[in-house]
Amino acid sequence: MAEEGHKVCLNVYDLSQGLARQLSTSFLGKTIEAIWHTGVVVYGNEYYFGGGIQNAPAGTTPYGTPIRVINLGVTHVPKDVFEMYLQEIGPRYTAETYSLLTHNCNNFSNEVAQFLVDASIPDYILNLPNEVMSSPMGAVILPMIQQLETTMRAGAVPQAPQFRPSTVAPAIQTAATVKKSTSIDNREVESKSTSQAERASSEEQEAPKGTIHPAGEAQQESPIKDVQDPLGKARSKVQDEISAEFAALMASGTLRASEAAALATKRVMQRYGHMNAAQS
Repeated sequence: MAEEGHKVCLNVYDLSQGLARQLSTSFLGKTIEAIWHTGVVVYGNEYYFGGGIQNAPAGTTPYGTPIRVINLGVTHVPKDVFEMYLQEIGPRYTAETYSLLTHNCNNFSNEVAQFLVDASIPDYILNLPNEVMSSPMGAVILPMIQQLETTMRAGAVPQAPQFRPSTVAPAIQTAATVKKSTSIDNREVESKSTSQAERASSEEQEAPKGTIHPAGEAQQESPIKDVQDPLGKARSKVQDEISAEFAALMASGTLRASEAAALATKRVMQRYGHMNAAQS
């Protein structure tokens, strides 16, 4: 009997909102697909690094909708063990230690992915800072990178610049022009109001009458049956055993949290594997 596990995904965002792809060739001499930000989704939450380690229910982070979702695998690490692991690495992931080039959200996602499923996130995401700085214009855009770094340290979401054409109103309008414009606007408003009223009256006459239920008769709804998870108790038992094994290993004081979590999960899963072999 083995535990079902928890699915682990990587949410990938473009902080430039498409501008990197459009402008990178002109500025850097090479095409940059995006300015990547990532978060790890597991246990129904998304975990990411900005102004420290943060989390939010999946789909509710301030970064909006990811441009792609990468399946990293399945973890058997219980949520409480994972949260203890985050507390252990927390001092290395603070607003003060954040660096857009060397210690960013993608480095955090990669470390978390290795802990949960022993997998790394794609190299094209991790190598983006080196790719940018090795370009001919890398040093020129360094001030912009530093400004973006300050924003990320504060836990805020960078906003892509908005390009809007400037509008300049005429400096002087004669009284006659203003009066004429006002008169035309009034006639247009009256004409629109009359048309809307006539259209609404016509729709009321043509619309089919809805079904009317007799007084006291409530509309019946199909009953919803509770669906019980037949593996729920077994899953809970396995997680409890992993947590107990993890606590015992941590009490020995010889292992780090990441090492203890991996060893505890391995021991419990092997134990159930032997039981299945004996039963068969």
